[in-house]
Amino acid sequence: MTKYIIIAIAFSILTSCGNKKTETTATEEVSSETTVELTDAQLKNSEIAIGKIELRNISSLLKVNGKIEVPPQNMVSVSVPMGGYLRSTKLLAGMHISKGEVIATMEDQQYIQLQQDYLTAKAHFTSIEAEYNRQKELNQSKASSDKVFQAAQTEYLSQKILIKSLSEKLKLIGINPDNLNENTISKSINITSPIDGFVSQVKMNIGKYATPTDVLFELVNPSDIHLTLTIFEKDISKLLIGQKLIAYNNSNPEITHNCEIILLGKDLTQDHSVDVHCHFEKYDATLIPGMFMNAEIELHSKNASSIPTDAIVTFENKQFLFIQKSNNNYEMIEIKIGNSENGFTEIISENVKSISGNAIVLKGSYSLLMKLKNIDED
Repeated sequence: MTKYIIIAIAFSILTSCGNKKTETTATEEVSSETTVELTDAQLKNSEIAIGKIELRNISSLLKVNGKIEVPPQNMVSVSVPMGGYLRSTKLLAGMHISKGEVIATMEDQQYIQLQQDYLTAKAHFTSIEAEYNRQKELNQSKASSDKVFQAAQTEYLSQKILIKSLSEKLKLIGINPDNLNENTISKSINITSPIDGFVSQVKMNIGKYATPTDVLFELVNPSDIHLTLTIFEKDISKLLIGQKLIAYNNSNPEITHNCEIILLGKDLTQDHSVDVHCHFEKYDATLIPGMFMNAEIELHSKNASSIPTDAIVTFENKQFLFIQKSNNNYEMIEIKIGNSENGFTEIISENVKSISGNAIVLKGSYSLLMKLKNIDED
């Protein structure tokens, strides 16, 4: 019996030692996955630089997208108030036009009729005015009744109103009534451009009749183009009028344009976003209305725990930094990062306070990572 007891005790001791050895081995394996030790020669050739986490002003960026648009006052739809046939035009979409330049010629017999009515009304006005003045003098001397004078006065004022209204109609179609006489009556009128800019659309062909409601051409003055950004409800409170941003398009992201917020929308769309209008600080002819743009808006700055971006290594889609445990020994710590600015990156990990006092590897982190990976792969 004593023999069996001794054997059982011996077996227990051996088992216990084996477990301790296994636990020690496991601990060493876990430790080796996150720590790396360099020889003096390796350390000398690694060019590792040591520093500490520091507080720096880091600005956060809001990345959004939008589209270049033209304000309503810079878009013109050209039509003919009295209608008519388009006799000639040289316009093509994309052409540059100057203010006052003739862009089309219209023809219609009603133009002739209007000029005729105006000149006839002016011709009749001479005799009507003379009769009015004569009756006025007679009425003052009581040689004519008030009734006769009032009739002459009514006809005189009616003729003045008719001439004035016909004069305004002539101006409406581009004819100067002061230069109109029996020798200058024309069957055609010229349409001139009201702005400097470009032709956006040509909507009428030669020979076609245009009603007063038909649009002949769409013109755009791009000198005051602006950027309309789509901002979601959760971010609108972060923006202010006058706030600066940069914009760029996907085809040339290296070319940026400085902008300033000039108007914040007040109406939410169905997807809970608002339009924010921005002004380009410098006009660029390569920016075309309708072009899609990306924008980066710099939000508030804050003091944040930061390290040089080069100190951070990425492995298996996670971010890490190395802490110096001793002169030759380094431990890899997983971190979470925030915004980056001017070569520094914000650390937002929960353990940032616990590692703030440690010596951090600022340079040579990737060399340590490669050394660590080689250990794991052996």
